[in-house]
Order: sequence, then C-alpha cells, then structure tokens
Amino acid sequence: MAKEQWRSGLGFVLAAAGSAVGLGNLWGFAYRASQGGGGAFLFLYLLIVLVVCLPVLVAEMVLGRSTGSSPLLAPVNAGGRLWRPMGWLFVLAASGILAFYAVLMGWTGATLVQTLSQGLPSDIDAAEAFFAGLSGGRSALIGQLLSLAVTGAVVAAGIRGGIERLSRWGLPLLFVLLIGLAIWASGLDGAAEGYRTFLLRWDSAELTNPTTIRNAFTQAFFSIGTGIGCILAYSAYLDREARLPREAAAVVGMDTAVGIVAGMVTFPVVMSFGLQEVISGSTLGTIFIALPTGLASLGAGGQVVAVLFFALALIAALTSAVSLLEVPVACLMEQLSWSRTRAVWVSTALIFVAGLPAATSMAVLGWMDSVFGGLLLILGGLLLALLLGWVVPGRFRKDLSESSTPLLQQRLLLVMLRWVSPPVVATGLVISVVDLLKG
Repeated sequence: MAKEQWRSGLGFVLAAAGSAVGLGNLWGFAYRASQGGGGAFLFLYLLIVLVVCLPVLVAEMVLGRSTGSSPLLAPVNAGGRLWRPMGWLFVLAASGILAFYAVLMGWTGATLVQTLSQGLPSDIDAAEAFFAGLSGGRSALIGQLLSLAVTGAVVAAGIRGGIERLSRWGLPLLFVLLIGLAIWASGLDGAAEGYRTFLLRWDSAELTNPTTIRNAFTQAFFSIGTGIGCILAYSAYLDREARLPREAAAVVGMDTAVGIVAGMVTFPVVMSFGLQEVISGSTLGTIFIALPTGLASLGAGGQVVAVLFFALALIAALTSAVSLLEVPVACLMEQLSWSRTRAVWVSTALIFVAGLPAATSMAVLGWMDSVFGGLLLILGGLLLALLLGWVVPGRFRKDLSESSTPLLQQRLLLVMLRWVSPPVVATGLVISVVDLLKG
C-alpha cells in the first residue's frame, strides 16, 4: 500500500507533530491548568506523557511501519481477524473527530476574517454576541465546508506534495508566531501574576487531587492524539531506518512545547484583563471570547496580535485536520483500490454530512467531542497497548531492533507498554464512560 514515502525523517516528525498540535493545545492546556494545580498539574502532565503516552505512541508507529497497511487493515495484518473491529474503530474515531473539528476550524477562520475586516469586539457582551452568531446558522456551515475543502485539497496533493509540504512550512511558522506572541505577552502588566497563578504555583496536595490528576491525564492523552490511527497512517509511509522512539520523543516534545508556550500567551492576557471567570467557565470561552475581549482594549496593537493568534490557530487546526482525513483516505485507497483524489473527495463529502448536526448544535458538538475525541480515542490507545504489548510483542521488538534501537530502550518501552499504559489508560476509559453517562 505504502507506495509513497516521506521525503525525510524530519518531514515525518513535522507531520506527526502537526497531527498532535491542534486547537486543543492552544486553549485546552490553559483551561485545564486554570482548574487548579499550577506546577503540580504540569508535573503530572509531563509524567503521564512520558510514562504512558510515549510507549503507546511508539506502538502505533510500529504497527503502521511494520505492516505498511492502512489503519483499517493494520490490526488484522498484525493480530489476525479478531482485531478487525480495532481497524473500524480507527476509521470511526478519526472521521468522527474531523466531522466536528471542521466546525471549530470554521469558527477560527470566521473569527480571523472578522478581526481583519471589522476589528475586535468592544466589550465582553459584544464578544459573546459575535460567538453566538458564529456558532450556528449559515456562517457555521460555510466555515465547516471551506475548512473541509482546504483539508481535502492538501491531502489530495499526496504525502510529499501535500501533507509534508504543509508541515514543513506550517509547523515552523506556528512556532515563530507562538514564540513572538509569548514574548509580547511577557510585557503585559499581569504577566508575572499569570505565570505565578497558572504555571509556577506549587502545591504538593494537588499531586493527589483526583480532579488535577484527571485534568492532567485528559490533556496528556488527548494532546498527543494516539489511538485514532493518524500516526499509524503516517507511519505506513516511513522507511525502515527511522528510529521510532527518537521520532516519538520529538513529536511529544514539540506538542508539549506548544501547550506550554500557548499558556505563556494566554495566562498573562487573562490576568491583565481580568478574564479569569471566562477562561475557567469553558474551553471555547478562552479562545473565542476571553482573548478578543482582552486584546480589544489595546487598540490597533491588540488587533494585530489577535490576527496573528487566530492565524496560528488556523495553521494548527489544518495540520491536525489533514492527519485525520488521511485515515479514511488511506483505508479507501487500500481496500477499494481507489485513486487518492477519489478517496479524498468521497471521504470529505461523507464527513461534511456527518458534521452537519455539530455545525447547528453546540450540544451535539460537545457530545461528539466526548464520544469520538474522548471515549473512542482512549479505547484505541488501550487496544494498541494490548495488541503490541501482549498479543504481538515480537513484532514490537523486531521492528525496533531492525532500526537499531538499543536493547535496553526496547525492554523499557515494552515494560511500560505492558504494565503501565494499560491500567492507566483503562482507568481513563472508565472515567470517560462515567462522565459521559452523567452528562
């Protein structure tokens, strides 16, 4: 299946990091850190990423590269026919996430256009009124459609010509914009207080606080994004020489850096403009209401900052969206022998239809986020750990050995994949199910 290949290992790392870095990094980290925890939240987040998420990410890369198959058939080729439902889970999760994610992309694009053409809202009421109009009706549908059309155009251009090219300019540009905004934010009056309140505050009691632990787990697992088949699909185009643990560590490092630096932008703005209640109220409130309101008081300078912020948010959204679309596209190309172009536009059309309820109802969007971006994602991660850790550990070791991964590193990863990741991920799955049933 994998006739195409990445031009280089860097291309793969940037594309995989682009898959992980999304809108959730820009506001999810800030929102969950604001729920309490401060430095303790950050410590727990990093611990979970390294001990739980990293081994599962390596496992997903191994499954993709060793089989060279699409997310639909890779579990079957590795573990046999009993694992076919896992392949369908990947397709369902990636398509379901993109269905509502395209709506969020549309909102981001509309906010960028609004800021460029008409400026920022004059106060919090105006921001809330704009967001209310943005999140429903014809504008939401147009934004969703345009977002999917651009995503489809990138994926249709192929691995090298589309996805890798986007990642090579998109990720560096995203980092430059983000670092520039963080430097600007450090000069705000409330910067020091923002850092102290959200990042530098240390309370040991928070290390055992169930809410802080759950928030850290949620942010870590959802931020890395393993378990939905995107990294698996990308890894099928990898050569045998790439050292997967090193590539996985680079992806995790970039993703974590974006979350932390985004927090260094958001927290000073929140403290400087007294928007604590808005940010702690909802994740969407942070990016679409709190930031525009705060920046409006800075006049023309605030408008420039807002344009840069929503531009980088759009880049982050697009790099994630193309990885999500590649999952059903790769499956159709392999299963039905379709051309990439045909697979892209059929998938895009079906996902647009599936996302229509989310475009017209905030309640449905929230439900889709919980099910596809929560429940199915965690279940996919658990199945990856079980398949590569217990059912076919020989495949895991063989693939890593062939790419010259040190034996000690192989053993350590396998121990974590077998004994640490499954119980922790299973706990997260139970929590998600309970939360969904309560909702």
